[in-house]
Formats: sequence, structure tokens, C-alpha cells
Amino acid sequence: MKTKTKLLTSAERLFDQQGFMATSMDQLTEAAQMSSRTLYKHTGGKTELVKTVLVARDERFMQIIDVQSIDDLFDALHTWTRTEGARGCLFLRAYGETGGKTAELTEVILRHKSAFQAQITNIICGEVGPDHPNLSLLADQILVLIEGATAAAIYRGADAITAAHQAAVMLIAQAKA
Repeated sequence: MKTKTKLLTSAERLFDQQGFMATSMDQLTEAAQMSSRTLYKHTGGKTELVKTVLVARDERFMQIIDVQSIDDLFDALHTWTRTEGARGCLFLRAYGETGGKTAELTEVILRHKSAFQAQITNIICGEVGPDHPNLSLLADQILVLIEGATAAAIYRGADAITAAHQAAVMLIAQAKA
């Protein structure tokens, strides 16, 4: 495994399990099995490493939700939870830990959330049509369902995503009626 890939994989796992601020650079060097000099050479520092991890996670997440229907979106979310775990949204956790005060991280987080909302809007547009008068509201409601399900999956598991899926299907059916 390439050094940078090994580092990013180890860092993401530790950040996800322990949090960003609680994870020390020593823990990162140990998990990645590299010297601190090598770690800093490849990251430039902890903030840059967190940013790089979030960008890589964003790319993976957006790829998996590149779907056309609400059913496929929730299937993708189930898959994501099975493969990545159910510990809440890593982006919102990063935002919470930094309080939005680290500009370069906040930019990555808000860009991810904006792209996520745009993808949900595209999917809903395909479900109800681009001229639906409540398209934006419906997309916002489903976004909140997904974000809530992601948080509730911490203690409810996949049932939270299933419940959100059922609610989203009902909202779409109501919008079509």
C-alpha cells in the first residue's frame, strides 16, 4: 500500500473511532506505521490531514450516492452504513469538534453538504418533476430525514435508515398526489 494511502486509511479510521481532536499525531504515526517525519512530509500537519481525509471521504460518498431514485439512494445509504459504520456523519462531527472555526475544514464540510443537498434535489426532481412547486421543500425534508437517520443509526442501526426511507417514500407519494 502506498504511504499516503496507508496514512489516509489509518487517519480516517482513527478520526472516525476517536474523534479528530482526541487523535494525537503519535497515534497517527503508530497506526500508519511511519515516522512523524514521514507523516508531516505527507500531510503538512493535522489540519491538512483532516482536510485530506474529508475530501477523500466526500469523493467516496458522492460516488456511492450517484443514483437516480429515492429507493436507490436509501439502498446506497444502507451500503455505506454497512461498509463504513454507523457512528454519525464524519463531516458534522468535524464541524462540531472545530466549532466551524477552522476555515479550511469548514469550507470542505460545507462544500460536501451542499453537494449532498444538490444530489438529493436532483433525485427528488426525477421523482416528482422539475416543475413541482414544493421541490425545494421536499428535498430539504428528505435531507433532514437522512441526516437524522444517520445520527440515529448510531444507536438504532440500519432500522433508522429504513424508517427514514419509508418516510421519504410517503413524502414523495404525497407530493405526487
